[in-house]
Amino acid sequence: MSEVKKIATRESYGNALVELGKKYNDLVVLDADLAGATKTGTFKKAFPERHIDCGIAESNMMGIAAGLSTIGKVPFASTFAMFAAGRAYEQVRNSIGYPHLNVKIGATHAGISVGEDGATHQCNEDIALMRTIPGMVILNPSDDVEAKAAVEAAYHHQGPVYLRFGRLAVPVINDRPDYKFEIGKGIVLREGKDVAIFATGLCVNEALAAAEKLAADGVDAKVINIHTIKPLDEELVVKAAQETGKVVTVEEHSVIGGLGGAVAEVLSEKAPTKMLRIGINDLFGESGPALQLLAKYGIDAEGIYKKVKDFV
Repeated sequence: MSEVKKIATRESYGNALVELGKKYNDLVVLDADLAGATKTGTFKKAFPERHIDCGIAESNMMGIAAGLSTIGKVPFASTFAMFAAGRAYEQVRNSIGYPHLNVKIGATHAGISVGEDGATHQCNEDIALMRTIPGMVILNPSDDVEAKAAVEAAYHHQGPVYLRFGRLAVPVINDRPDYKFEIGKGIVLREGKDVAIFATGLCVNEALAAAEKLAADGVDAKVINIHTIKPLDEELVVKAAQETGKVVTVEEHSVIGGLGGAVAEVLSEKAPTKMLRIGINDLFGESGPALQLLAKYGIDAEGIYKKVKDFV
């Protein structure tokens, strides 16, 4: 049996920028002294005149990106999620969100899978923060194929976009001819009638694996990939909830304000449904190997399987 291909979505981000840079001369990349980690260094090598290292000054970088967007450039401002959504929140809100500028934020190293970098760098609140900014689009791709598609979709979208990428290498699950990425549209990966599992980011693969384990126990789980947290595919959420009568959300993010919160808000208004949110339960992360942390916090395949089985 051949080994499953794995690649970190931060790698996909860097590769996608290079490919887009070849096609679009107005694309520029900014980084905050982290080009090696965010993988924008590959763009710097290909297009040094279109790469700006802003130094360890993330808030200033967001202001520079805002300015560049007003003269016809399409800037991708890149840094760790903790710094993009956390440290630079005010500038993202006031300099990018408020005037609704065409700035793309490439936030890498999101979630607890940052691993040994520990709680201070494991941003489990970024989606919640970005969701509150009016007009902000939030994309959280599940693998290499989807990450590249998300970067291109972000380039073509007029307005601010927050892109969330991970440090950990994850399986490629969307390498099929019929794959189509569309902002605001979820993707049904597995049909099922007993429960609908909505997953995002690296948790999509884990949810699929959990669904296979559930099937062995006679539980037929529908698995839906929600790569766009905002705008959420409300029609698909309501439809799946009505079809199954039970909903589970899975995310490498706090259960407060992320995918779980977004789905709960929609269902509470349009289709009240029994629901379980799986994610980081109002806790900070900790230093440790990424895979062990995913298991400890119950967002790996085994953890999802056990929680969904108990819920159903």
